[in-house]
Amino acid sequence: MKNNFFCNYPYINIYEKPFKNSKISSQILYGEKFNVLKKINKFLKIQTSYDKYFGYIKYRKYKKKLNPTHKINVLKTKIYKSNKFLPFSSKIEILKKKKNYAMYENNKWINSKSITPINKKEKNFLKILKLYLNCRYKWGGKTYNGIDCSALIQLIYKFNNKFFPRDTIDQIKFKKGFATKKKFKIGDIIYWKGHVAICINSKELIHAYGPRKKVLIMPIKKTIKLIKDTANLEVKKIFSI
Repeated sequence: MKNNFFCNYPYINIYEKPFKNSKISSQILYGEKFNVLKKINKFLKIQTSYDKYFGYIKYRKYKKKLNPTHKINVLKTKIYKSNKFLPFSSKIEILKKKKNYAMYENNKWINSKSITPINKKEKNFLKILKLYLNCRYKWGGKTYNGIDCSALIQLIYKFNNKFFPRDTIDQIKFKKGFATKKKFKIGDIIYWKGHVAICINSKELIHAYGPRKKVLIMPIKKTIKLIKDTANLEVKKIFSI
């Protein structure tokens, strides 16, 4: 029988295997729901409710109940009084408000300017993307502390309460598109094997780019040529957000 839990830490790593030195494949943000399938030593095999992602997380105490009312709308917001932060798109339940602060757990407060109602949508996806400019590239990452190329795209949909797959291998199958395009426009998502970028206008794109180790804006056509020359990868599909 499946057991539902919610992440009650700023974020936790999802591992490929139930071992200490396993690779990180993704992350769960605060307030995300997941199902525990079974316990293996000090790990739990889980499936996330949002994107149906399978993996392993460390065995810890997680919340059984949460009724999210708001979500974080900034790259990160400080948890007073601690040295920890909640990342963008975390889902929280506001229990109390006082002046410019909101309490989401007992004695855990954040700035009320960093939250927005859970059902609020952000139509300007560039606003979301630009939060992550210059964040370091991290395989499996989904936060201010490191993010990968497919997570950068997924978070646009996640923040707006819409489903979108986690990995490029699944994202590329999600919509119909084209393999080539002469003119690009804002919102065009460009896929290579194992990589993705999104156009912010007709000449530039933004992506979490492993070789440069960060999220950055680059010229579209030069990037396509660079990836072809350095990784021998052609564009596989282009579709619009």
